[in-house]
Amino acid sequence: MKRSAINPWPWSIPFGFNQGELVQDTTRTLYCAGQTAVDGEGKPQHEGDIAAQIDLALSNLEAVLAEADMSLSNVTRITVYTTDVDAMIQHFGTLSKRLASADVRPAQTLLGVARLAFPTLMVELEATAVA
Repeated sequence: MKRSAINPWPWSIPFGFNQGELVQDTTRTLYCAGQTAVDGEGKPQHEGDIAAQIDLALSNLEAVLAEADMSLSNVTRITVYTTDVDAMIQHFGTLSKRLASADVRPAQTLLGVARLAFPTLMVELEATAVA
């Protein structure tokens, strides 16, 4: 797989994302359902703690990726849904650090929403990965 960052403006790079990701010669694409801060039984965790919810949602995303023999390094796009944009921005480093440790800066979109599937959830991560 050949992967190239597309950044007509460099302002997004310090925030940990590229404006676009050009992927060529791919053999597999995984479209992941939104991952949230739930345990193995689907029960919401970390009520009121967005940093912990981001961390668990990322761990759940990594579990989905692992089932397809992929990792965060294969992620080309993430959509972040949150019920509290200000809190998400304040704790965005939780997401950025995990992605940086995988040496990846996928294209990202951050959206504020009224609520998620369970009322106590504050963040949901939807991703696309290629290998």
